[in-house]
Amino acid sequence: MTGRRKTLELPASALHATAKQTLESGYRLALIAAHDDGESLRVVYVFTSGPPDHRLELTVRLNPNDPRVPTLSDLSFPASRFERQMHDTFGVIPEGHPFLRPLVRHSHWPEHWYPMRHDAGPTPAMAHEGVPYPFIEVRGTGVYEIPVGPVHAGLIEPGHFRFSVVGETILKMTARLWFLHRGIERMFQGVNINEGLQIAERISGDTAVGHGLAYCMAVEEAQGIDVSHDARVIRSILLELERIYNHVGDIGAMCSDVGFGVAHARAMVIREQLLRLNESVTGHRLLRGSILPGLTSVRRLPTSAELDNVASELSQLMEFISSNSTVFDRFEGTAVLLADDAEAIGTLGVVARASGQRVDARHSQPFVSGGSAFRLITQSQGDVLARFTQRSDEMRNSLELIRGHVGLSPRLESSEALSQPGSASGLGIVEGWRGSIVHRVELDVAGVVARCCIADPSFFNWPALATSLADTIVPDFPLINKSFNLSYAGNDL
Repeated sequence: MTGRRKTLELPASALHATAKQTLESGYRLALIAAHDDGESLRVVYVFTSGPPDHRLELTVRLNPNDPRVPTLSDLSFPASRFERQMHDTFGVIPEGHPFLRPLVRHSHWPEHWYPMRHDAGPTPAMAHEGVPYPFIEVRGTGVYEIPVGPVHAGLIEPGHFRFSVVGETILKMTARLWFLHRGIERMFQGVNINEGLQIAERISGDTAVGHGLAYCMAVEEAQGIDVSHDARVIRSILLELERIYNHVGDIGAMCSDVGFGVAHARAMVIREQLLRLNESVTGHRLLRGSILPGLTSVRRLPTSAELDNVASELSQLMEFISSNSTVFDRFEGTAVLLADDAEAIGTLGVVARASGQRVDARHSQPFVSGGSAFRLITQSQGDVLARFTQRSDEMRNSLELIRGHVGLSPRLESSEALSQPGSASGLGIVEGWRGSIVHRVELDVAGVVARCCIADPSFFNWPALATSLADTIVPDFPLINKSFNLSYAGNDL
């Protein structure tokens, strides 16, 4: 037992029954982390629930020469995808998995090369010819395919979308990602904890606070650091500043995709004002560098006048957008993600809450109280309009949270002494602006990062995008994609 985290080691034969009981008691599967310990492989299954905040880790040790675990795919859709990822990178076989096709592994990777194993060696040359990815083919009269990507216009990261279409109506879309697989988790191995933070802040550039904070919280738990209340308050302020500037950017982009360029321009002006506020508060437009393991430091806090100005600008923007009925005609009823589908897929964050799911780590795994200012906001329609409205409502609530925290007059700098090096593990959970972010860190006896396993909300939410596209039309795809705005980088670790 580590604080709120309970750990249990069990044989592979007991995994399925224990996981089933855990899920039925209200936990969700937050992460599956495989480890190569040399003489054995180890898989850690992280389950979370709350409130109150409970965390359970189930550990199974495997024979590295024949690593097998029973699949949990019949219990959890996210488990099926974590297992495919684990099979691609560690060679662990989830026995009974119904659809064990590659997820991370592309056809040009050498067969039986598992990059996260200690004996993987240097990256081998990619095969010149690869077997085409087994996209599900939709057959029928008038059905044709539209391939999009993986290379896109502008600065969009690579991803391939395969549409099966009749006329303009989408019957099915399959996304093929991991073209930019950067080996992030391998990069953590052997670095000191501060170097690890540099990696964490850059996992997904627009989520520097979310990933950086989750990493720091995991390291702090591993080292037994109890961060002060003032530090937690400052961290919450930074997290909400990150939420606001990203949400307003998404709102502007959604307007742009329905031809409302003036609203997009106004949103970008507000976003720029927020980025300048970020720089004034922390010294960095994307809020990097103010949160370190055991240290939280900002130059100043946002003033009441600055918060009032942001609130006024956002209110005027939303009123301006609401005055255009064409925008709402395009948003309403488009790409509905039903509540049952959102729950079955395991969606998180804005996407989940716009479909009525009450999932928010600020509610279930809070690291500081938001008091009466925090509201767990949800929508019921699950369409583009619901995802638009969810962002608007969350921005207003974020400003209320920041006001409440600033009113506590927290110290601008708070430092806690790091413990002596020692082998330990820690878990960090943060509600990033896209959804819940989980980092699980293991430190070796010298205090160096031995393993950092990451779950970004986009990993959970990409399948929901495909689900929502059924019976929509191809011209609406850019708008729908923006309403989800999932991270390629956070997914393609």
